[in-house]
Amino acid sequence: MTPAEFIAGLPKAELHMHIEGSIEAPLFMQLARRNEVAIRWATEQELLAAYRFRDLQAFLDLYYDGCRVLVHARDFHDVTRAYLRRAHADNVRHAEMFLGPQGHTSRGVALRTVLEGVFAAMDEARAEVGISSGLILVAQRHRSEAEAFELYEQAMPWRDRILGFGLGGAEVGNPPSKFERFFRRCRDDGFHVVAHAGEEGPAAYVRESVELLGVERVDHGNASLQDAALLRTLAQRQTPLTVCPLSNLKLNVVSSIEAHPLKQLMDAGLRVTVNSDDPSYFGGYVNDNYVACQRALGLTRHEVVQLARNSVLASFVPEARQRELLAEIEAYESRAGAWIG
Repeated sequence: MTPAEFIAGLPKAELHMHIEGSIEAPLFMQLARRNEVAIRWATEQELLAAYRFRDLQAFLDLYYDGCRVLVHARDFHDVTRAYLRRAHADNVRHAEMFLGPQGHTSRGVALRTVLEGVFAAMDEARAEVGISSGLILVAQRHRSEAEAFELYEQAMPWRDRILGFGLGGAEVGNPPSKFERFFRRCRDDGFHVVAHAGEEGPAAYVRESVELLGVERVDHGNASLQDAALLRTLAQRQTPLTVCPLSNLKLNVVSSIEAHPLKQLMDAGLRVTVNSDDPSYFGGYVNDNYVACQRALGLTRHEVVQLARNSVLASFVPEARQRELLAEIEAYESRAGAWIG
């Protein structure tokens, strides 16, 4: 058994993935035609060429064009369903997905339209292939805290279906502290809270996320290595990091997977997880990220299994489901053969 074959069969969770970042080119074209949305590409081949972007702005342009083809509940359903079925093929047993409603409501799509489509797909995937999932609503950090509160209030009719709230978007110039009151409200009302920090932003943003926002997970968190005291705090608290290696490579956060800090973060005692971020745009789903890191960083069988365990321990699943998933990992580790290569 090769390491890649071992990873393919390994049960795992995925905790950092944006629904809007999972639109594969064929579905992108299908939605554009179905909704009569004008896009810049005449053929699927032209669109696929755009997926091979070379800079952040080209990615953002593509990402927002992808959002524009999402108009009806059926569209959000189809994208979510496609991701969950693809994740199931990677033996993802549980997924916690991000959704940025402000990017849709600001262009006239009702929040009800967005959420009803997503929740329907989540329910179908659980019934059809057994993958459990949760939805985290992300406030865009370039917007005001007042707008985050507005999103919160709009989402309350679905509070029993919402797993938590997060913070995403361009870090530079938008520190987590800008949203301290918003996160306090989310915590006080019993929601899970997470935040993107330390990808392009400094270690100070990771610290703010943990100390001021009270997040239970840090999304990315690469910059934590810049602050030894912060590293000790994260290790002591076992605050999870949802690391996205191929995303970091594609956006030039790291020069190569060999230069990725994943192994250093693990060696520092942090609870690190591996995730895909925007899989259709960044060239890989979760198993692709595992395989790339195993090969480039020389991860051992034990370390790969620990990453899978971490993904479950860092998730927000109920205790019974967590025990079930950890038992699946343990059983797989016991019966899978040693790997070669």
